[in-house]
Amino acid sequence: MANVIVIGAQWGDEGKGKITDLLSRSADVVVRYQGGVNAGHTVVVKDQTFKLHLIPSGILYPNTKCIIGSGTVIDPKVLIGEIDQLAELGVSTEQLYISQTAHVTMPYHRLIDQASEEQRGEHKIGTTKRGIGPTYADKSERIGIRMVDLIDPDGLRSQVTWAVKHKNAVLEKLYNRPPLDPAAVVEEYLAYADRLRPHVIDSSLEIDKAVRDRANILFEGAQGTLLDLDHGTYPYVTSSNPISGGACVGAGVGPTIIDRVIGVAKAYTTRVGEGPFPTELEDEIGTILGDVGAEFGTTTGRPRRCGWFDAVIGRYAVRINGLDCLAITKLDVLDSLPEIKVCVAYDIDGEVCNHLPSNARQFAKCKPIYKTLPGWQQSTADCRSLADLPPTALSYLKFLAELMEVPIAIVSLGPSRDQTIIVEDPIHGPKRALLDAPQISP
Repeated sequence: MANVIVIGAQWGDEGKGKITDLLSRSADVVVRYQGGVNAGHTVVVKDQTFKLHLIPSGILYPNTKCIIGSGTVIDPKVLIGEIDQLAELGVSTEQLYISQTAHVTMPYHRLIDQASEEQRGEHKIGTTKRGIGPTYADKSERIGIRMVDLIDPDGLRSQVTWAVKHKNAVLEKLYNRPPLDPAAVVEEYLAYADRLRPHVIDSSLEIDKAVRDRANILFEGAQGTLLDLDHGTYPYVTSSNPISGGACVGAGVGPTIIDRVIGVAKAYTTRVGEGPFPTELEDEIGTILGDVGAEFGTTTGRPRRCGWFDAVIGRYAVRINGLDCLAITKLDVLDSLPEIKVCVAYDIDGEVCNHLPSNARQFAKCKPIYKTLPGWQQSTADCRSLADLPPTALSYLKFLAELMEVPIAIVSLGPSRDQTIIVEDPIHGPKRALLDAPQISP
């Protein structure tokens, strides 16, 4: 039995969907613990591509329970769309459960998000405009609508009528936007409630039962460490806590049940939206990384900014999350490059900085200090063990493990499930390690 948290060790979009999908085959329960439809996982199985925003990746395994935890915010329309899309692809959602205390994204949340971001002008933070921030704001203000409220018709009418009146004042007077019709909103959301009611449960009770039954539980987050509300590159962050500590709060469990934390990082670095990005490449190499890596956001379709691997933020992710091991993804994207750079520290006004600055103005001044390594200039797409990798590719991974001071347990070499080297199964441990290659340890 093992309870494992999977987190993003960069700015999100690290390939957590594939890694979570791989680990889900050994999991009895998969729990999504934070975020909303502003995040997306892409999973490729044979010739089918699944784009998931709210439903945990484990849904592709028929015997795995999938729980959307209380730390998430749920857009019912999007969730129902995902359920219907999966049904069309022959995937059952009978094992999908939703926390009754998860908060609901309403139409006014989306409208306020869009208007607020537009009003920021040059100070915009790059929100997806999906209403996530305003939903979490209402949660903190204690005026939010939860799933348990959504499935209570009388309670929903009362809450929505009051909320729409309050939000219309904001939309009209602050943003000069037309008001919403509360009756129309109620009617729309009552229809969503009818569809989702069979899935709504006391999720913390269900997870506790799984713990007592000694089941394997996988906790998956959205976004990445550097987008964490408290520990990310503020203010260019999300509205929740993607770090490992957020799993306990968002799922409703105690930290003593967690056995391992695995961090997912690309073999290079990407970022979507605004904010400083020390290793960003605005040249031919950056274009190659974006084109070969198909770097477009799952949720928004926005092109991702690309740069070299940043070990400073990597070490920070190890520390903040208490990482036990790493999954390195998209190593194959570097196949054609004659040389590869890794940021080992920052230069701030002539001073060497080995740690991530908390001050946004200081972080914006950071210039990367690089270590240059030789490339391998041959395809790794068909490698299935560490022994198959070109020696320089293996040396690159070894260097990353040394810098991050944690072992690499998984190496991904493409979007498909089979394009993976599993050095060690983070759920079942070293006994499942490949016999023909040593663990990539620091």
